[in-house]
Amino acid sequence: MGKWKAVVPIVLALVIAVVASVLIYKWMKKQTAPKEVAKIEKVNIKQAAIAEVNLPLGTKLKAEQFKTVSFLEESLPPGYFSDSDKLIGRIVIKPINSKELILESGLAPVGVTRGGVTAILKPGKRAVALAGNKLMGVSGFVNPGDHVDILMQTTDPKTKEKINKTVFENVRVLATGTQLVANAEGKPSPVDSYTLEVTPEEGERLTLAASSGKLQFALRSVLDSETVLTTGATFKEILASYRPIEPSERVKPKKAVRRVRSTKARGMYRKGFTLEVIKGLNRKTQNF
Repeated sequence: MGKWKAVVPIVLALVIAVVASVLIYKWMKKQTAPKEVAKIEKVNIKQAAIAEVNLPLGTKLKAEQFKTVSFLEESLPPGYFSDSDKLIGRIVIKPINSKELILESGLAPVGVTRGGVTAILKPGKRAVALAGNKLMGVSGFVNPGDHVDILMQTTDPKTKEKINKTVFENVRVLATGTQLVANAEGKPSPVDSYTLEVTPEEGERLTLAASSGKLQFALRSVLDSETVLTTGATFKEILASYRPIEPSERVKPKKAVRRVRSTKARGMYRKGFTLEVIKGLNRKTQNF
């Protein structure tokens, strides 16, 4: 009997140790087991047309100029094209870069079937072409879609003095190109041309300015739409730049001016006046 009393505690301790080991093992296995992967929600994939090449203003779209690729429907902006057949023959009115989405907002209305400048002119505007050179076009940096100011160098009919003046601001450039024109010797010579978008009134003034003086473009920033008023530059103003002030032009000190009162004023000053001040029950008189 005494032997069992010694064995029972040992057996109980072993049972408790085994049970505890099993529980700890299950808990650790649960902690280290990979978590259940969340179910992937169903996504909607759409086909949308993108440009295969750069598409400038006035381009009439052909099948080889674009293709359709897959996009998440949530990432597509309004106006995309999933049916490429609807793009054939449409006219581009905003430059589209290669690999860029083709949107309805960048195309002319469906009824417009001819490309070129007429497709990109805004309502109420006219296209006027000017002949020039690389220097006039800011050494080739003026491209379709840019905005320029136009400077005119001419002679003032009144003073017969040369003047350079900004005569147009923020004019949109529709197209640029080079043409071969016969020079004075009869040989073909390249001449740069610039097509500008203007109102009918601006077109009248622009053609007159082109025939009356020398024109020069000034390229504007895409973020700058402010109108700047100028008075023009003349030779006199240019030569006066960075010039020291001549002694004769310096401000002379004003001479002290002695004020002489009239006889009547002096009489009034001598006559003076009397002022009576009353404070409560006190009365005080003072002469001036």
